[in-house]
Amino acid sequence: MSKQILVFLADGLEEVEAITQIDILRRADFEVTTITLADETVHGSHDIDIMADEKIDNVIIAEYDAIVLPGGMPGSTNLRGDERVINAVKKMDSKDKLVAAICAAPMVLDRAGVLNGHKFTIHPSVENKVKNDSSGERTVIDDNIITGIGPGAAIEFAYCIVEKLAGKEKVDELNSGIFAKI
Repeated sequence: MSKQILVFLADGLEEVEAITQIDILRRADFEVTTITLADETVHGSHDIDIMADEKIDNVIIAEYDAIVLPGGMPGSTNLRGDERVINAVKKMDSKDKLVAAICAAPMVLDRAGVLNGHKFTIHPSVENKVKNDSSGERTVIDDNIITGIGPGAAIEFAYCIVEKLAGKEKVDELNSGIFAKI
């Protein structure tokens, strides 16, 4: 069975980070479900509307293999302020399932307490919003936690998720048609 991944969408998200994850992960033959906190349509930080597959209350988080949190502002703040998202992050981490966040979204992981003891990266504009120091790298994989620095690292970040769930060979297969610099 294909890996099942939840991509969280919140008003004010960074569209490049959300759509890139959805696209690359579906190309990798994962079952990707996008979920929203309230309305089915999410309004991005650059005025692009995205329709989600489901609302958060209609999914059973524990049935998924991974969760992905796109960044952007105020999207990351909206995710960080929602207890359902915090509980989902904690639940997935406690089961050693993959938890991935890019740009400002590692703030959510920090609030959930799952960054403690992990190397991570976060967008420099919000480094002061987390307890620990960012590595400043473009992408970081540390056990079940994957983080990315921002929109320019969106494809690399997606490839990190694919590699963790399906191996380097799958990344190479995908990149043979995408030609990203990795």
